[in-house]
Amino acid sequence: MTGTAGERLDGRFARLWAASTMSALGSGMATVAAPLFVASRTDDPLTVSAASAVAWLPWLLFALPGGVLVDRVDRRRLMVVIDWVRVAALAVLTAAIVTGRAGVALLYAVLFVVNAGEVVFRAAGQAMLPAVVPRSRLERANGWLGGGTTLTQGMIAGPLGGFLFVLAASIPFGVNAATYALSAVLIGLVGGSYRGAPATGGRRSVRAEVAEGFRWLLSQRLLRTMTFLIGLLNLTLTAAIAVLVLLATRRLGLGSVGYGVLFTCMAVGGLLGSVVGDRLVARITATWTIRIGLLIEAGLHLALAASRSAVVIAVALFAFGVHGALWNMVSNSLRQRLTPSALQGRVGSTTLFIAAGGNCLGALLGGVVAARFGLTAPYWVGFVVAVAVTAATWRVFDRATVAAAYAEPAPATDDRPATVA
Repeated sequence: MTGTAGERLDGRFARLWAASTMSALGSGMATVAAPLFVASRTDDPLTVSAASAVAWLPWLLFALPGGVLVDRVDRRRLMVVIDWVRVAALAVLTAAIVTGRAGVALLYAVLFVVNAGEVVFRAAGQAMLPAVVPRSRLERANGWLGGGTTLTQGMIAGPLGGFLFVLAASIPFGVNAATYALSAVLIGLVGGSYRGAPATGGRRSVRAEVAEGFRWLLSQRLLRTMTFLIGLLNLTLTAAIAVLVLLATRRLGLGSVGYGVLFTCMAVGGLLGSVVGDRLVARITATWTIRIGLLIEAGLHLALAASRSAVVIAVALFAFGVHGALWNMVSNSLRQRLTPSALQGRVGSTTLFIAAGGNCLGALLGGVVAARFGLTAPYWVGFVVAVAVTAATWRVFDRATVAAAYAEPAPATDDRPATVA
């Protein structure tokens, strides 16, 4: 995992990182401004909550076919096109708000376009990364990308987006359009061609290509386990977060500021993990990064279920933030190392689809379980699930298996899936 002195993150990655970070800032501001805009037009809870559904629906609809598109075309050019489409959509919305012609329906239509683009954009960016940075620097590159998103989207965009919305409802959406335009320019300046594989023979159906990527993922024990773990643990985590505001106010006695501080603790942990993660993974190995992370996941749910101390919960969320950054770093890097270039888009988008599915189900189940069995029930369920999957997968992530994955030579770049020993 240790690279040579000559294997550095160069200007291509710097431009890719800057584009990703700028996009995250703009997206975060729009995410805050969208429900504020809806709430300023109506007080119907269903209409307000529909903004979240519009944001998540594209992940379920377009993740899998989007992965096929990522593997068929030049990934850099695809990302540039997506950015300019999103600029156009947000420019229309901004102009409509300024002229007083914007309604909730237009906002939802623009959000749908923007988030559909985000699904494919993210899959393309993850598929492109192994061709931009040396294999030995994938952890650092993924860490920096995650850290940029955590800082801008998780810590800056919220208060900034809310402040700008107070000044004028159109400003956050206009700024979001500007960040996508800047992202398009920066990605356009990344030199090189990033097509997954040259076309050979006749083009197959989208369903057949999706199935090929899914079959390949299922054949890889390590990646298969991590992917389904992400989906399952996202389900329990999102269920827990969905009712966290009730836990914070009713059990911990916190107000709105204290509730916000809990999320800040998690974001600070995520930022710290992103900055030092590659060195930490190199020191304790990817095996123990994953295993300790699973224990932290169980510990977070236990703390939320059993503790009435805001300090304990804050520390648990901080530790979880560090774990989340390291987990994403290791899981993305392993997938990028082991997946053939021709399948990067489809395998990555399958992971995104399963993760999004867990998020959607968790958001629905959290409130249902809490209402039926009590406020702490989602956390006890999460704790039991985390302990069970830790025990069931402990041996999957043994040192020899993970070390072999890191030692595996770069996968074939043609359109034939490579075999992992």
